[in-house]
Amino acid sequence: MKFNYCVFFYIWFLCFDLGAESLRVLVGGNLAISRENLGGTSVPLSYVSSAIITLDKDTRFFKGIELELTVPQAFLAYQGSLAIAIYTGLDKIPETGAADIEGRQIFFEPISNKIQNVYQIPLRVAHGLRSSPYASVPTGVIPPYSFPLLFRILPVIKGLSMEIESMRFQLNAKPLLSDEGAARIAVRYPEQLPEKPFSLLIDDRVIENFWEEQLLKEGEHRLSVLSENYRNENRRFLIERGKILEITIELLDPTPTIIFEAPQGAQIFFDGLPLEQSLTPLPVEPGQHEMKFQLSDYSIIKSITVERGKTYRASLTADVIIEEAE
Repeated sequence: MKFNYCVFFYIWFLCFDLGAESLRVLVGGNLAISRENLGGTSVPLSYVSSAIITLDKDTRFFKGIELELTVPQAFLAYQGSLAIAIYTGLDKIPETGAADIEGRQIFFEPISNKIQNVYQIPLRVAHGLRSSPYASVPTGVIPPYSFPLLFRILPVIKGLSMEIESMRFQLNAKPLLSDEGAARIAVRYPEQLPEKPFSLLIDDRVIENFWEEQLLKEGEHRLSVLSENYRNENRRFLIERGKILEITIELLDPTPTIIFEAPQGAQIFFDGLPLEQSLTPLPVEPGQHEMKFQLSDYSIIKSITVERGKTYRASLTADVIIEEAE
């Protein structure tokens, strides 16, 4: 099918108006984009249909949305006969069916000569999206508060064939995630030391309001707890794209402790004082200490330097070694 492109661009110029337009549209459905449905939702459209595109309230991980229009194979013979337009600033959200609305056109492009036509709409600055042979990216950013959008298919020539009028197009809308996730931190204090000061760092950066959700790049991160009142702690955690990680920090008493383990019948002395055998850690003062294990006539004495905020395990074991004699 031959088409005069001069006529086409004249029609395009008439249609592209930055001000609000009064539109008579046929709404084929509503596409709701959310983080819970990363694969997106679809709606069938005709050559004169439109779709309303809405966003979930939670868009913190969205850098944009992707609209994929799939055309039937037979449409490739009619290149230049249809275009798509995207509108924002809708005065209302119409129901399915015919509707009169007002909106401002932000994007207009002829449907290209390929089965799948992809349009990526940025929702934030520094989105990183670029037009390519794979996708078209409208100029500028469309912030989430500009939604809902109207996606519209419309003829750009007269005298369309009956074949085009009977064609069905498929529009899919899905979110484009940024390379970010979030950490949600909960802190539990020991009963004997409630709400004493401490510092929490992520990747060596002090987090002032740690109770607020922390937006982080995907990948591995390091968390540190520094305090004179609680035990220092270091751990690593992994942030996944578009997901929220729950982290619980159990703040611990910094008093060092020792766990003693010995065979039944053994006597244990710590700094000369006898101890009852127990699996309960023994709180001790930091510094130099002496421990003695005695089992019948056998005894062993060990010295230990105890550091603040650490737990030690002292075990007396008996073993039988069997080896071949020469």
